[in-house]
Amino acid sequence: MQPTLKTYLPILSWGRSYNRTALSNDLMAALIVTIMLIPQSLAYALLAGLPAEAGLYASIVPIMLYAVFGTSRALAVGPVAVVSLMTAAALSNIVEQGSMGYGIAALSLAGLSGVILLAMGLFRLGFIANFLSHPVIAGFITASGLLIAAGQIKHILGIPAQGHTLLEILASLIQHLPQINISTAVIGVLATAFLFWVRKGMKPALTRLGVKGGLIGIAVKAAPVAVIIATTSAVWGLGLADQGVRIVGAVPQALPPLTLPSFSPALLQQLLLPAFLISIIGFVESISVAQTLAAKKRQRIDPDQELIGLGAANIGASLTGGFPVTGGFSRSVVNFDAGAETPAAGAFTAIGLAIAALALTPLIYFLPNATLAATIIVAVLSLVDFSILRKSWRYSKADFAAVLVTIVLTLTMGVEAGVSAGVGLSILLHLYRSSRPHIAEVGQIPGTEHFRNILRHKVLTDPAVVSLRVDESLYFANARFLEDKIHNRVAGDPRIRHVILQCTAINEIDFSALESLERINERLAEMDVKLHLSEVKGPVMDRLENQHFLHQLTGQIFLSQFEAAQTLKSQPIGEVRNQQPD
Repeated sequence: MQPTLKTYLPILSWGRSYNRTALSNDLMAALIVTIMLIPQSLAYALLAGLPAEAGLYASIVPIMLYAVFGTSRALAVGPVAVVSLMTAAALSNIVEQGSMGYGIAALSLAGLSGVILLAMGLFRLGFIANFLSHPVIAGFITASGLLIAAGQIKHILGIPAQGHTLLEILASLIQHLPQINISTAVIGVLATAFLFWVRKGMKPALTRLGVKGGLIGIAVKAAPVAVIIATTSAVWGLGLADQGVRIVGAVPQALPPLTLPSFSPALLQQLLLPAFLISIIGFVESISVAQTLAAKKRQRIDPDQELIGLGAANIGASLTGGFPVTGGFSRSVVNFDAGAETPAAGAFTAIGLAIAALALTPLIYFLPNATLAATIIVAVLSLVDFSILRKSWRYSKADFAAVLVTIVLTLTMGVEAGVSAGVGLSILLHLYRSSRPHIAEVGQIPGTEHFRNILRHKVLTDPAVVSLRVDESLYFANARFLEDKIHNRVAGDPRIRHVILQCTAINEIDFSALESLERINERLAEMDVKLHLSEVKGPVMDRLENQHFLHQLTGQIFLSQFEAAQTLKSQPIGEVRNQQPD
């Protein structure tokens, strides 16, 4: 179908049916998400190594742009923990944190990521994200959650500590432990404990007190703001900043500024790989959340248009003082649960954050960094899921190995090494599995026209006919495997006169595989054995008909496996095979 203006501007579709009910629901959702996003955006900016206001800036224009170009009606775009960590890891290897060049590099990283996402969307390349398997993504996010939490302990305790790997961070924490700031530690520990209690214990406690369900939800979402108010008031009232408690300090009271990323070829070359990895990880996280929420309301998500929406959001971040953004899991779920009807809820959230940037920033001058660190720790530890190791071990040892390697490399060598290993392992596992496709010798189930694996079912076979079902498309990586399989089966049995390849599961045959089929046909002919094909799919047949292979084929092409078996049988089929799998 030819793309239309509505394809690239989904706002033209949902905007026409916008009504008062949707407006009311979107405004309520926006209010709740805004309350939640203020502390998160400030915290994730610090996690990325940027000033706190960068988090607010990265949550205003990007959300507005996604509302215009995105297809999800519940996805809340902005800074997220994993992408913020990847931003810090990428930039710290290039420029010094806190310098002017660091902020410009963050803008460039966001812009480059936006261009990559936009190009992938325009060229319909959303499938690239499929090369990251879910177990590998789960392993990477688990390891990243641990890294983020460990990296925030220094803010909780008020000590200087550095490191990009878990071992480096822990060693630095132990080394600087004698420098702990008691006031900071009290604030950090109490804030962390309270936020954990909010997640698990606040709802039951309010329920026992007779508070209504709707008010409970608002109270739980607003709890992080309450922590910010309480700790900020304590630092201000008790003069704790003079006692070494590190605070956010002055935050510009303004809307996002107009900024320009650097176009230095040297810098962009250094940022290209991190930008690509951030784009892929961000897109995978975003699209999985968007599709999950859309399915609950039977709505449709266009992955390629999502790439365009996220690309526009990141380009917007690069032009307004932000850093790389994507769709966040927790805030999107909150947005959905709060009743968001359309992407306009995101636009209203952006307006709320703009008001906060204009009017509320003086109020967070005394906000302790320990409180923001507590917010981050509580948020990211919910992402840690070691059960993926147990589940993958039970199901597939190869998947378990991929998850384990991803976790270990992320923790010991850093974020980029971990995610690069995850991408590489996902591709290698796919290539390995597809290079050794399942090839079953099949026979006829008595009294039917069905053919099944001779190792799993009681079937009828003909000693002169070998029927092989290939359960994978044929391409360069597995073509030789098929050659060897057929040769080994035929060479040891002089009774065989026919080989039938049942092509039910073959969706494509590339040129390398075609050459292998030609060699198979020639070698079988030398052994006085004919090669036949059955149940060839239309698109595959269309490509074969344009080649010389069909003219050289020693056998026939049959519409069904049953027809092939009946045509080629050398005698009444009476040999029953019933073996068990090895």
